[in-house]
Amino acid sequence: MIVICFMAKKDTYTKKQLDNLGRRLRELRIEKGFTNYEQFAFEHDLPRAQYGRYEQGQDLRFSSLLKVLKALDISLEEFFKEGFEN
Repeated sequence: MIVICFMAKKDTYTKKQLDNLGRRLRELRIEKGFTNYEQFAFEHDLPRAQYGRYEQGQDLRFSSLLKVLKALDISLEEFFKEGFEN
């Protein structure tokens, strides 16, 4: 029996925006004085490994984004004002 696995490729736009999201999270974390993502996640009761994946541009749920933005003390509007140009 032969099993073939196909991995769905994210379209270029989606991948770029997820990278932008990760970059923006990293920038804001550092602005808040946290040079280490694990320490930030630990202090804000976020799953450390999962948070690390967010900063790497992996997909996340909207509810997870809201929790992270609350920890960063930033609104959705403010978060998306920078770093998401086409």
